[in-house]
Amino acid sequence: MHRTIYLDNAATTPSLPSVAAAVSKMLLDNYGNPASLHNKGLAAEREVRKTRRLLAAMLGVTEKEIYFTSGGTEANNLAILGSARRRRGHHLVTTAIEHAAVLSPFRHLEQTGWQVTILPVDQQGYVSARQVAEAVRDDTVLVSVMAVNNEIGTVQPLREITALVKARNRECLVHTDAIQALGKIELDPAGWGIDLLSVSAHKIHGPKGVGALWVRTGIQMEPVLYGGGQEQGLRSGTENVPGIVGFGAALEHLSAQQTQLIAHMVQLREAFISLIKKNLPGAVINSANTAVAPHICSIALPGLRGEVLVHALARAGVYVSSGAACSSYHQHRTSHVLQAMGLPPEIIEGTLRFGLSYLNTMSDIEQAVDILVRVAQQL
Repeated sequence: MHRTIYLDNAATTPSLPSVAAAVSKMLLDNYGNPASLHNKGLAAEREVRKTRRLLAAMLGVTEKEIYFTSGGTEANNLAILGSARRRRGHHLVTTAIEHAAVLSPFRHLEQTGWQVTILPVDQQGYVSARQVAEAVRDDTVLVSVMAVNNEIGTVQPLREITALVKARNRECLVHTDAIQALGKIELDPAGWGIDLLSVSAHKIHGPKGVGALWVRTGIQMEPVLYGGGQEQGLRSGTENVPGIVGFGAALEHLSAQQTQLIAHMVQLREAFISLIKKNLPGAVINSANTAVAPHICSIALPGLRGEVLVHALARAGVYVSSGAACSSYHQHRTSHVLQAMGLPPEIIEGTLRFGLSYLNTMSDIEQAVDILVRVAQQL
């Protein structure tokens, strides 16, 4: 049996033991509905509020501004559809490298009569703050720019983008998909002037099926789901208490040592790139060297197919991806991110995404590169 080296953490992360324990306890012991008035319900509600406080503290916001969702996709949809339907205007702005959970609701709104501007990026995957601002019009309702790209790890200049957008149209809302950013880079949405921010638990070693949307106080939103009026009426449906509590356990672990954990991932990434350049001189590094998240590195091996490499590496115990995991449902789908960067077909086809975690070790990185070199030579 091969030792498992899991380097697909941008797709999802393994849950921490403390997370699994917290989820199990809520399923087996504290199983009350947070809306119930008896002790079981009150105990569940206290646990939900604890996670709300933890996330608010990490983002530097107030807990009443946190709304739990079923994950990052719902959080993005709620931010985009919920804000667009409550505001006057006909225009929306986003970028060509956003996650499908952002681009799809934008396309849906476009089909219903909205005008949508999709901005290009440069060859390293960055969007110019000035370019974003220049796309904003008097009737622009929302600008959505992701904090960290899920395929190549580029960190967009959100503070500058927001300042220029607000200077051009102070009524325009700014949303950021921060699903790959939480726990990886500094986030200060309130200080940066952002209005809406989406996060997800399973990217930080929490459970799948739970996320959250931060909504700045005073922003009027239209619900996407209707029902019992949970989450202050914005997100109906009984809260996923075990998932939310598991999210809290992951946040608790992360917040206690975030600076050290990020520094560890930076070291791993730098070592990985150095070893790739040394041992695979024909490899192309798609990810930028500056303003990049510490946990994502995209490389290409021209002449080889990414999908073939993924399967060969998995047989050797190394788990990576050839692009965004959500695209795996669509066979042979070309990366829209790499296309938007203007990369040639042989680079796009030979691309692998390595997603690091603070649980990975330097030994993981060294062994993974050794195995990649061997696999590439055999193909």
